[in-house]
Amino acid sequence: MLVRSKAPLRLGLAGGGTDVAPYCDLYGGLVLNVTIDKYAYCTIEQSDAISGITFHAVDRGERVESPAVERFELKGELLLHKGVYNRIVETFNGGRPIPLKMTTYSDAPAGSGLGSSSTMVVAMIKAYVELMNLPIGDYEIAHLAYEVERKDIGLSGGKQDQYAATFGGFNFIELLTDGNVIVNPLRIKKWALNELQNSMILYFTGTSRDSAKIIDEQIKSTMDKESNAIEGMHELKESAIRMKHCLLRGDFDGFAECLRSGWEAKKKTSSVISNPAIEELYAFVMANGGKAAKISGAGGGGFMMIVCDPVRRYELIQALETYGTGTPSTVTFAEHGTQAWTLY
Repeated sequence: MLVRSKAPLRLGLAGGGTDVAPYCDLYGGLVLNVTIDKYAYCTIEQSDAISGITFHAVDRGERVESPAVERFELKGELLLHKGVYNRIVETFNGGRPIPLKMTTYSDAPAGSGLGSSSTMVVAMIKAYVELMNLPIGDYEIAHLAYEVERKDIGLSGGKQDQYAATFGGFNFIELLTDGNVIVNPLRIKKWALNELQNSMILYFTGTSRDSAKIIDEQIKSTMDKESNAIEGMHELKESAIRMKHCLLRGDFDGFAECLRSGWEAKKKTSSVISNPAIEELYAFVMANGGKAAKISGAGGGGFMMIVCDPVRRYELIQALETYGTGTPSTVTFAEHGTQAWTLY
């Protein structure tokens, strides 16, 4: 039997960083994001011939083979795979091992700023849900993904990625001070979705980054009550609210302004959000037809999200193809969240 799953990666449009504790625990967070047609994929194979456990991340070139065990130590390679397996065995299989072969890969590298690690966790959990017919819904899948990544494995980060990958589409996500999360799907007019999609470019800078280091600095700034960083976080929340209103009204000049102001606010939260190379790229984009741009995710590298007039998009893509070693591409939004299916 084969079980396959996929979960969409996301673009953080506004409010990113306010979903990270302790800020969201103290002040509450607001995030606006959208999933795109880039995915994390997982396949689980079970048969009489499989008696042990194999995890194979083909895009990372990493493989773990083991006898069927109740629990993996969370060290070495493929921590996400081990962490998800541990939780599934403990919570849903009575502590009994699950012999299987799991194969995974992603359309984006780790450190891309598209939420690839959290999205992979969601894809793996969804595959187990399909395999074992587990009676859990979207909120429980997203919360479990957050618990595995942030608490069990101890990786720094926020909450938005797990919920974006699980629910899919455009979502305005509220992170409450009591730890609860509310996902508000946005009903954006079709013409507005088309206009925005035709206005966007993704540019991979060619450089991945360690988001945990950036997020750790943001956490320290919040705990130390650094006024500039906290002010930046407050501004990010406000930009998320304004951008939501712009999207619902189809106000694309307002959307671009929110993206610009959100990027400036984001840079207040950590000294490593931007760097000279990113600032040089930003200036190039704006000089060649861009209306607004920001680095997706924690910052420091990965993908830059660019908004421009659709009639100048081709021209800007051509210019970016001559700029450095990065790669420009168009954007297609993904309406659905994580999905899974079985082949017998």
